[in-house]
Amino acid sequence: MRDSETFGVEKGHGEEVISWLNEQAKNHSMKLEARLYGYSVSTENFGDFEMFSWIGDVQSARKMIIKASKRFKVKVIEGGYRPKEKIIKMKKFDFAKVKKGDKTIGQLEFVSSRFGNNQWEIQNEERH
Repeated sequence: MRDSETFGVEKGHGEEVISWLNEQAKNHSMKLEARLYGYSVSTENFGDFEMFSWIGDVQSARKMIIKASKRFKVKVIEGGYRPKEKIIKMKKFDFAKVKKGDKTIGQLEFVSSRFGNNQWEIQNEERH
């Protein structure tokens, strides 16, 4: 079981996409539970996103978020790409892909403090 908080869905579509993800996971007996946590991020290149967290199988989460993007014709953030370096830093990093259906349209770099309960913030973004 893994989890991630750097997944997102285009603003205004969060509730319907999350309920669809949970319904599909239940119908297909997948180990996946997603929920919105009341946090949004704004990007210069891709617009605003409602962030959500999930618990379960990472492959199921990635597959289902792409299906949701196609079904609802929305952009999504597919996070959880951690850097390989094992260096101790004052901040934690996470990388994400911005997708529209199967197509990757950009990348995001998230950063958060290791101390306290800070939200993820976008440090860098890149269009493809």
